[in-house]
Amino acid sequence: MSARSLSKVSVDDPWEALRRRTAARIALGRAGSALPTAALLAFELDHARARDAVHRALDLEQLDRDLQSSTATTIHVASAATDRATYLLRPDLGRRLADASREVLSVSKPAGFDVLFVIADGLSALGVQSHAPALLAAVLPMLDGLSIGPVVIAEQARVALGDEVGALLKARSVVMVIGERPGLTSPDSIGLYLTFEPQVGRHDAERNCISNVRPRGLPPQAAATKLAWLIRASLRLSLSGVALKDDSALIDATP
Repeated sequence: MSARSLSKVSVDDPWEALRRRTAARIALGRAGSALPTAALLAFELDHARARDAVHRALDLEQLDRDLQSSTATTIHVASAATDRATYLLRPDLGRRLADASREVLSVSKPAGFDVLFVIADGLSALGVQSHAPALLAAVLPMLDGLSIGPVVIAEQARVALGDEVGALLKARSVVMVIGERPGLTSPDSIGLYLTFEPQVGRHDAERNCISNVRPRGLPPQAAATKLAWLIRASLRLSLSGVALKDDSALIDATP
């Protein structure tokens, strides 16, 4: 065997093709009994990004500016969790509005909207800041003919906060756009939760969820198409959750 052939045998890595197709940590190798330095540093960097995403605050002014192209009106509210530490320790407080925010929504003049969007920091303000404006810009034109309420921006919020917001504004359905729990390869993911006839006390089984919305997951444009289908189906059938099946792919495939 020639020197060139020996060199090729020693350099070729059969895992390399798989590594290029996934962000998962596979075939990292080892240095003695430990991970190679590069793999360890990459892990620690991703872990730091995930932690930063959890603790980062929404830039409300920038989010308002980014939403101007798709919506003219935003309302700011906050949950009963007064700060980030409380929010992380008391999920129950993140599900209810602060008294002042409840008053703001109570004195507004609701018009019985078909759809209300609530944008919330959740566990990744980074994801919301990065992808929520693009999602709304994509989905709103697909909802032509439906009445859309003002966009409510919520801080220190959990998914169920949308139920109280939607009930106070008398919306037929509410869509919670919220930052998802970061993973080591996805600190910027958002989830979309659709609830028909929102009211305090709704269960998760009464919602439809579209998760992992981000460019390297389900791109915002594709998520918007799926969400628009679910919204229209929910309003037509007067339900959401496990009783509402996502048949959007079947409809798209129909000749």
